[in-house]
Amino acid sequence: MKTATTVAQMLIRIVGLILIVLGVAFWTGNARGLVSVHMLLGVVLVLALWTLAFLGVRAGVNWGLVVLAVLWGLLVAALGMVQVRLLPGSLHWIIQVLHLLIGLAAMGQGEALAARIKSRQAAGTSGEQALAAGGR
Repeated sequence: MKTATTVAQMLIRIVGLILIVLGVAFWTGNARGLVSVHMLLGVVLVLALWTLAFLGVRAGVNWGLVVLAVLWGLLVAALGMVQVRLLPGSLHWIIQVLHLLIGLAAMGQGEALAARIKSRQAAGTSGEQALAAGGR
């Protein structure tokens, strides 16, 4: 489970960085042809977040954080799909900023989940080692 947690966490970090770079490119009027790549990478980010949520359940992480991550993933996907239709015109920048903040929050939730999963695993490993040492 540690390897899966690390892979999902690194995927969120790498994909998140690429998404931010693409988003800035779109915001400045460049790379419009890569919007479908941005959307696909957004799906990858959400799937990695949900993977961490699943691993969090298995590791015994607080249910509130797990449920928040699942729901936040849905919000990221929903906003990503409809954002171009929200507040068209001169006020669309508000939606773009909201999209950025929600994406950054998803990345933060992934980091928080990964940290808690790893912490729970380390506590479990320490406990198992203590039990093994005491049982000898």
